[in-house]
Amino acid sequence: MAYPRNVSIADAIKRYGLPKSHKVHWSASRKADVVRAVHDRAISFHEARSRYLLSRSEFEEWERDYSVPAAKSGQLEDA
Repeated sequence: MAYPRNVSIADAIKRYGLPKSHKVHWSASRKADVVRAVHDRAISFHEARSRYLLSRSEFEEWERDYSVPAAKSGQLEDA
């Protein structure tokens, strides 16, 4: 688990302003928020993939497009 035990997924999603599901318009700022939340370990990579129906390559594309250092992505969990 990427987040502390006393923090629920719902709390992390609210704190980072993340969409509740994949059924949203994916603006640049929403994509950047998801990438930032995963990098900050607010939610796990596995949770982001499941919740937002992302492939690894799609998430990596978001990282490149929104200027988040890709070097951190080596620590991501596999689904």
